[in-house]
Amino acid sequence: MVSPAATTRSGSGTGGWLLDEDGESHDVASDDVNDYLREISGIDITAKDFRTWAGTVLAYRALRALSPGTDDRSSRKKVVEAVRFTSDRLGNTPAVARRSYVHPAILEAYMDGSIGGALLEAAEDQADPPSVSDEREERRVVALLQKRVADERKTRRKKAG
Repeated sequence: MVSPAATTRSGSGTGGWLLDEDGESHDVASDDVNDYLREISGIDITAKDFRTWAGTVLAYRALRALSPGTDDRSSRKKVVEAVRFTSDRLGNTPAVARRSYVHPAILEAYMDGSIGGALLEAAEDQADPPSVSDEREERRVVALLQKRVADERKTRRKKAG
């Protein structure tokens, strides 16, 4: 396989081609990329996992730049705006981005106000979503997702027994 550090990608969809250091082109399919990711990471991971993480962080970032909605309707409009921002960055439709690349817990947390205070504080500092993520932002997304999963488990346990 061609080293990705010395390549340029062209094409779209499930395939494309890469140029190596000598300018030779090589056909590359999504399976090639996924095999490479598994080989270097040692875990079962695909490019879609990275894209889903990117979509989730982008949605969080977009919501962070918006002030909390004043009611359910305005909050839903802001979620639509955040999903549109995310889909534009991913090159998908909003429906595809929301269904396939944004973790629903991010949107649910915004809608139920559980991240409203942090969002409002961040929104006061910026008018637009930041252009790049930082480690703290990604850690906040991980913490939010972990908390939502833990809360959901507790709720299921209470209902079961």
